[in-house]
Amino acid sequence: MERYKPNSFKRFDSSGSGSFLKWGRMTSLIITVLFLGLLITALNIWQLSSLQAQHYQAEHAVPEGQPGSDSGQTYVVYAKHPDSGYLKHIFNVLERAGYRRANYNYSENWDIMWAHDYPFKKIREKMLAMKKGQKVNKFPGSGYITNKVNLATSGLKNVPPAFSIPKEKDKLLNYAKAFPDKLFVQKSNNHRGIQIQGLSQLDLDTAGSFVQEYIANPFLIDGHKFDIGIYTTVTSINPLRIYVHHSDALLRFCPEKYHPFDASNKDKYVVHDDYLPSWKIPSFSKYMKTQGFSFTDTLNTYIRGLGRDPEKVWEEMYSTITEVYEKHEEMFIKAISHYPHKDAFFEMVRFDFVLDDQLNVYLMEANMSPNLSSAHFPPNKLLYEQVVHSLLRLVGVVQGSVRWDVLHPPGEEARNMMVADKDILTFPNTCTSEQCSGFTSCSQEECDLCLPCLSTEDKKMLKSAWLEQVNRHSTRRIFPVPPTRGDSNNSTNLSRANRRMQRWFQGKCELDLNWCH
Repeated sequence: MERYKPNSFKRFDSSGSGSFLKWGRMTSLIITVLFLGLLITALNIWQLSSLQAQHYQAEHAVPEGQPGSDSGQTYVVYAKHPDSGYLKHIFNVLERAGYRRANYNYSENWDIMWAHDYPFKKIREKMLAMKKGQKVNKFPGSGYITNKVNLATSGLKNVPPAFSIPKEKDKLLNYAKAFPDKLFVQKSNNHRGIQIQGLSQLDLDTAGSFVQEYIANPFLIDGHKFDIGIYTTVTSINPLRIYVHHSDALLRFCPEKYHPFDASNKDKYVVHDDYLPSWKIPSFSKYMKTQGFSFTDTLNTYIRGLGRDPEKVWEEMYSTITEVYEKHEEMFIKAISHYPHKDAFFEMVRFDFVLDDQLNVYLMEANMSPNLSSAHFPPNKLLYEQVVHSLLRLVGVVQGSVRWDVLHPPGEEARNMMVADKDILTFPNTCTSEQCSGFTSCSQEECDLCLPCLSTEDKKMLKSAWLEQVNRHSTRRIFPVPPTRGDSNNSTNLSRANRRMQRWFQGKCELDLNWCH
């Protein structure tokens, strides 16, 4: 029998431990090799994918100016309580067009600002710092036409006579003495508290209001007085270009019938937030509620049924709107001169008119930020969204064939695809004549639209006008007045910039009938 040797266990233990350690090292080595192999394989796959992506990019490059998947167009809002619902339809149109909302306090790279409030005072520094390509739906100086006192006392045609208080108190008293049967209303910029009163009841000493002649013989439909709201867009000031949403307008009726007249009952003659909607007027209901016709088509049909021509009414309203902007154009030009990008601004306002019983038109006010909420009247949703959609198409915010944003502006090829130099040329015979071939010919108005006479800014302006023409959708240009072929109307009372713009539209009409009236 072998005797027990204490060291034999130790030898066994030492041998087993060594084998275990060797096995552990081998396992670690195998795992390390496998891990490195997987890492190398993953790296090879990534490199292969990168090469494939580079090849695809070379073969199918994203067009210049088009944002990638990590970017996109954004809009910001300048308004009080913007999420309370009254801007919902604006948000709907922008977001359907692919815009996402941002905050102008945290991002400088937005594409469009929808400003319900006037932005050139409280956030003026942000407006001055706007980047090329950014747009905002307000013009500096727009208060010149939307201030109710200024507009009412402007002396423009089709604006009822008005007198600034207390400055024109004596003038008012003399006017009332000369026309003792006239009625008057006193108004202020907040448009609150309007009521017909006797001259002795008016406050003729407190500043900040005006007294205006009241149109006492309004045109009535089914006994109700109403007003007509025309959505109007200015896309350029110098030169001036004005458009209206021609396919429809807003009609608002007083809640109660006008007769028997009672000056103490404002529901008979003042249109307010709780107005009577058009589809509840019996003569309109059969067209609007039963058949689905628009406000404008229904009103035109009603007027034609009286043996009158509604087109004369619309043209008179359009010419009144034009006169308002023409009178204040120099003020706008001065206000805009402080900002680096003159093409950044556009603006839609609503001009409100009333008619008298002879279908004469009277401009009552211009609303800087017209109500576009359908909270009171849900059926108005379609009108409001169509108005906003047409506006944003007109100014190129809602885009067509080329996607871009402020960080990815369209390149030259993309811009030329939309509109090139050849598209803005006019008067080929004149521009190739001896008269326009001389070194100093560009100083002549007849030649200043020829290609050698067009500066980079000129081309940019004319291309904007060209794009507006093709993007009009439901809008109509009212200034410059759409031309007819052979019309040589060169109004001498226009500024040179406006005459040039008018001649350009005339030249386009001579080349293409689609540009004519």
